Amino acid sequence: MNKAMTIVGIVILGILTLAVVNIINQYSQGKEMDEQLLNETTKAAMIDAIDLGYYRVSGGIIRCDREKFLESFVRRFAEDVTSSTDYKIRILDFNEIPPKVSIQIGTGTVAKIAGDDFDIVNQIDAIIETKYAEKRLVEEIDY
Repeated sequence: MNKAMTIVGIVILGILTLAVVNIINQYSQGKEMDEQLLNETTKAAMIDAIDLGYYRVSGGIIRCDREKFLESFVRRFAEDVTSSTDYKIRILDFNEIPPKVSIQIGTGTVAKIAGDDFDIVNQIDAIIETKYAEKRLVEEIDY
């Protein structure tokens, strides 16, 4: 009976270890994928939101439209995420001239230890700037 209980204990310990390793692996990969998605989506949405009319009239000053940015960001982000995860999108700061945005993405988790939630939070600050005095094409802008 003693050997049987030892074997059962080892099997249960192995299953628990695999479950913990699986949870940690999912969250670390999820954080990395969310960070890459946030980076690429922010860059693309900022380029989409450049106000070309203002750029032409002002003589080369870059301006991003807030509503265009938000629409493009949410649309692109929603296309690439899974429906099984809850995301909290927070726009911390947005400047139209010079174009700057600070975004925070929170991903809810199911892991709780002693009543504390483990939420994964990614934040990015993005600025579009140009160092040229003469007029440039929008495709040549550094971001």
